[in-house]
Amino acid sequence: MCRAYTKATVKMVAGIAENGISEDARLRASHMLWERGWGKPPQPHTGEDGEGDIRITVRHITEGKK
Repeated sequence: MCRAYTKATVKMVAGIAENGISEDARLRASHMLWERGWGKPPQPHTGEDGEGDIRITVRHITEGKK
């Protein structure tokens, strides 16, 4: 049902991007259009402090077994 409003809302957001009263509204509207038109930018996957690979430790813990 939401997709039925795509054309109208894209026009509305484009209107805000071009003629919005506040700079913040124009920037947010522009950002929405870019993400929906071109996709979100890729996010890097890094380890702690943004360095190296991600490390995952999986532990299987059981009670009462030796």
